[in-house]
Amino acid sequence: MQLSNDLAALIGFACEAVLWGAYSVLFVVSLIILGQTRLSGSFSNPIVYLHCLIFLSCTTHFALEFNHFYTTLNAIGVTGYANETSSLVGADFFISFINLLGDFVLIYRCWMVWGKNYLIIIIPFLSSIAGFSCMIAVLYLLLATSPSAPVPPAALVPLGTATYVLPLCTNFIVTALIVFRIWSSSRTVPGSSIQIGQGVTRRAMMLVIESGAIYLAFQFLFVVLFSIQHPAQAILAVMATQVYGIAPTLIIIRVGLGISSENSSNTMMSTRIRWIARPGEESGTSATHLADGLITETDMEGNHTKELKLDTVELKDVGFATPSNYEDAPSSPV
Repeated sequence: MQLSNDLAALIGFACEAVLWGAYSVLFVVSLIILGQTRLSGSFSNPIVYLHCLIFLSCTTHFALEFNHFYTTLNAIGVTGYANETSSLVGADFFISFINLLGDFVLIYRCWMVWGKNYLIIIIPFLSSIAGFSCMIAVLYLLLATSPSAPVPPAALVPLGTATYVLPLCTNFIVTALIVFRIWSSSRTVPGSSIQIGQGVTRRAMMLVIESGAIYLAFQFLFVVLFSIQHPAQAILAVMATQVYGIAPTLIIIRVGLGISSENSSNTMMSTRIRWIARPGEESGTSATHLADGLITETDMEGNHTKELKLDTVELKDVGFATPSNYEDAPSSPV
């Protein structure tokens, strides 16, 4: 049986209903956690405002889809269910708007993880804005040319693809930057049995959740389906809307519970120790040079930042192991 646009739209609504229910539970949990951690300064106002705005937008999108569900089925039945209506136009707008807000959360997260470096987020920010602008243009042209089409006309597919490819690029860049930053601060100390971070499996889960890779996977699959004009795009589109809200909510919950990469890194001893063997002076004895740089610790929002400067120490005539057995150990950047 071939999947039709109408059946795909109905399946998508059912899937979105399940995801919205799960998202609502996660949102309530996050509010409880936020209420307990706000006094400690773990979260700044931009994160809290974006968090609430995303949930309201996701709820609005679900409400529009629900309104279309019962009014259309009552009026015409299943046939023609996927045809565009005024409520679906509004729902389509919220898909891109929620996507934009989700991008802002990830970009803000990346900005904080990289020490508030604005240069890191210039390209992701511009691509997310460009993608949202393309969506506005698509909606305008769709209403002007084919206001009741269940899927965009072929002439609008390239512009529509750009609408989702640009945010996809944003997510890919931001995800790669966050994964690299977290990974570089969670590596095992060379030559030691002590592991900075957690087990391999748990650390992998941490990377997936904190970097928003689930968000990225849904968006990539949707772009592929949209570009080939497959009816299943109607299923992924509404599901991805709720995922756009669930992904940053999981990040907020993990940070609030103190099990994010920042919290894990800050609770462990993290140093950059360099052992350098050099010849002794007149006495002919050997000397070992212990040097370190500047270590910076910060939480998700950049609060409670500490800078530790380790002094240079010379240890003479001490029976340390061969210096070549020691290597640089990475410090936690967050």
